[in-house]
Amino acid sequence: MAKGILGKKIGMTQIFDANGTLIPVTVIEVGGNVVLQKKTIETDGYNAVQIGYNDVKNPTRPQLGHTKKANTAPKRFVKEIAGEEMLALNVGEVVKANIFVEGEIVDVTGTSKGKGFAGGIKRWNFARGPMAHGSGYHRGSGSKGERTSSRIMKGKKLAGRLGNEVTTIQNLKIVKIDLEKNVVLVKGNVPGAKNSYVVIYNGVKANTPELNPAALA
Repeated sequence: MAKGILGKKIGMTQIFDANGTLIPVTVIEVGGNVVLQKKTIETDGYNAVQIGYNDVKNPTRPQLGHTKKANTAPKRFVKEIAGEEMLALNVGEVVKANIFVEGEIVDVTGTSKGKGFAGGIKRWNFARGPMAHGSGYHRGSGSKGERTSSRIMKGKKLAGRLGNEVTTIQNLKIVKIDLEKNVVLVKGNVPGAKNSYVVIYNGVKANTPELNPAALA
């Protein structure tokens, strides 16, 4: 991952391009990204930049000490962006949306919506039983394994908590960047509920022939 920026998912809307085609987009607010720390191979064994987003209302003393060199307020959402390209930024520098350009392919990582406890049909798309009145099996789980093991094997798909997992959506196109409002409009949907934190990375598959025919050259 060569570059990235933190943001907050505002919600979804739609815009029209020059040809009048409707494009569904997700609005991500990215204002207030500050470089908190730089890590290099000499000092930490790898190259990365730590970025913070969204000020903490009641910071602790360790948080105040960590952001003192950056001359900024402690941040609620802090992530490291690995890559030599980010090393050009200095501690305390504000990272803006123009780190990307319109039309660029990006990957967006966020925490998916938590849906609580769910059965196998909703969670894993299991087939259900007959819904006739005489059937004694409708939405319950079927056989979970052989009789000889006398236990459920590790990794078996079962009912359980659905969602609330770190999820990445790849190959999303940046449709528009508004520097005045500090927002990025990404085509399609991204993980998470409204006002949840997300990370925008440059696409790891952006140079594949499927997304960029020029990569064949």
